[in-house]
Parts: sequence; C-alpha cells; structure tokens
Amino acid sequence: MTDTLMHTYSPQAVTFEKGEGILLWDENGKQYLDALSGIAVCGLGHAHPAISEAIADQAKTLIHTSNLYQIKHQQELADRLCEVSGMDKVFFSNSGAEANEAAIKLARLYGHQKNIDSPEIIVMEGSFHGRTLATLTATGNRKVQAGFEPLVQGFVRAPYNDIEAIRNIAQNSQNIVAILVEPVLGEGGIQIPDTDYLNGIREICNENDWLMMLDEIQTGMCRSGQWFAFQHNNIQPDVMTLAKALGNGVPIGACLAHGKAADVFQPGMHGSTYGGNPLVCRVAKTVIDTLDNSNAAEHAKTLGTYILNGFNTALKDVNGVNDIRGMGLLLAIELDNPCVELVSIALEKGLLINVTAERVIRLLPPLIMNEQQADQLINMVSEIVRSFLSK
Repeated sequence: MTDTLMHTYSPQAVTFEKGEGILLWDENGKQYLDALSGIAVCGLGHAHPAISEAIADQAKTLIHTSNLYQIKHQQELADRLCEVSGMDKVFFSNSGAEANEAAIKLARLYGHQKNIDSPEIIVMEGSFHGRTLATLTATGNRKVQAGFEPLVQGFVRAPYNDIEAIRNIAQNSQNIVAILVEPVLGEGGIQIPDTDYLNGIREICNENDWLMMLDEIQTGMCRSGQWFAFQHNNIQPDVMTLAKALGNGVPIGACLAHGKAADVFQPGMHGSTYGGNPLVCRVAKTVIDTLDNSNAAEHAKTLGTYILNGFNTALKDVNGVNDIRGMGLLLAIELDNPCVELVSIALEKGLLINVTAERVIRLLPPLIMNEQQADQLINMVSEIVRSFLSK
C-alpha cells in the first residue's frame, strides 16, 4: 500500500468492506461486532434500508444547488429539529467542529451587540469541541492544542462539574458572554456530571444574561435516552450544536438557536458552501423519522441500563475496575491503569471498542442493538477486561 495519506491518524490494521446493522466485515470476510458506531455516528447501524434508500433516491434527483436558493429538504429538516428540540432556528454545516465554530461566532457577535469589545466564553477542562483553531482552543485538552499556537483568545476555563468555579468567574469578569459545555464529557471519558449541573449553568446564564451553549454532538440524537441530553434536566439552552448521528454517516452538522440567540446572525454574517444541501438534509430527515418511529430514545435508556447492570454483575469482583457508568448508550468502564492496548485486543476478537482518557473503555453501540446482542457485548468486553487485569 502506498504512503500517500498524511499521518493524522494511526489506524488499526483492518479495512472494512461491508456493514449491516451492528456488524461489520473486513476484506477477509471476518465479522466484527461494532460497539463504537463510528464514534457515535451510525446510531441506526450500517446499511440501514431507509437511509440507503434516501441516499440513492436523492442522489438520482438533486445533490447540490447552494444556499443562494431555497432548499425544501433543508427547511423541512430545520422544522423537524426545532420540533424535537424546542429550539427556534437552525444553521447547517458539514461537521461538529463547524457547528461549534458557528456557536462561537454567534456568542461573540452577541457580545459585541451588547457593547462588549472582547467577549469571552467559559469552557470546561477535559472537554472536546473540535480541531479547527477556535474549537481546539475551546477544547480542554492540552494534547489537542500543542504545536498550534498562537491559540485563539477569548476563552476562560473552569473545571467540569463545578458550579462554584463558574460563579467565581462570574464575579471576577465583565466580558463573559456565554458558557459552552458538553452535557456529558465524551472524549473526556464519558464523565457524567451531577444531576443538577446543567440546571446550575442555566441559572447562572439567566442571572448574567449569558448564552447557555450545549455541545450535543456526541450526546444528541437519542443516545442519552432522550432526544438530547439537556432534556433530562427540563431546561432549554440558547444554543445547541449537533453532528455525528444526525446523518448516520453522511456529513452534516447543525447549530441551533433559541430565544434571544435565534436572530443574532443576519445575512452575510456566516455561511457554508455545502452546508444543508438537499442530499444530507434528506438523509437527516430520514434519520429523525426512523428514530422517532422506533422510539429510539426510550430503547437507548432501557438497553443502556440493561448493559450497565450486566457489566456490574460480570465485573463486580474484578480488581482494577475503578468505575462502570453510563447514560443511555453512552457507556464507560474505567480501569485503574492505562489500557489503550485493549482496542487491538478487542479487534482481534472481533469487537470494536475505543479507549479514551487513557484508562476509559468507551462504548457507543448502535441504538438498534437488541438484548441478545447486548449480552454478546457484555460477555466479550468482560472477558477481555478480566484477562487484561489478571496479567
């Protein structure tokens, strides 16, 4: 194989050629159980008939016209997203990083409209928001930022799940205009905050006339057991970003705004050549309809609890397992030592998992997984964990 790709990844030594449901097959015909969903992207699994049909039919009809013209599927998708989220307006992009860039720009513009010359956004340690210059600066991980200085100004950091730290910042800064936060830290190791954490942030934003901006790129689209993770808290954000599972593998991102944030952008202030084209919007509409018709959020909640109970039973007496946690089908097993090598070990056994934050096995299985497949996942993961920790 020629070496013509930039070395931005160190991929596993496997090439997948076919997928169906929660299964993948490599070029040698070996079968794998996919417990990662392309990092929370393929919520409906692989080669879902409704998604495949939407792609093929729309590709034969119309793929792109640009946002210089009205796009029927784009408007219909925006309507559906606002319906299930309670938001008011949507801007479509091509990725999660672009959606977060839009949110950052919106927050800065909101600040300037309030006559704040140097608007600042509170972001959280351990967070991940993307790899563009602004979003990697917002990300709370020094590894992501190293070598790309000078970073973008205008971000103030706070510890995750620490309301008092945010209140202290509020008392000592006149330039804060927004808080950008993940409802659950994804890349940070499926860190689930206190149940009232988001409510506390909503309260602080209300008190200070700040924008509450939620990065739901990994948590959204039913994965948490609700359409969006903020809905567990009975609150409404001012801005929310989506991507990943919205297109089930077709690249699409979205920045949604509500209330005072909904009309901050005006024509000419932001844009995207490909964003919201007929193809991706047709597919995303199909994703929403399919999730809705299958009651996917409730299934994710129920199955997530089932899997957590299974792991707690299978690993309850295993030394070296620090924690087992989850929300819906955002699942994590945290060990007491680095365990990145488990990714290769699992792959050899026909299982796709991820290790993040060095010690956390992250599991993001497709939302279409059933109990029999969940049992298989529990058994396979528990076996490799026990074997790894017994060395």
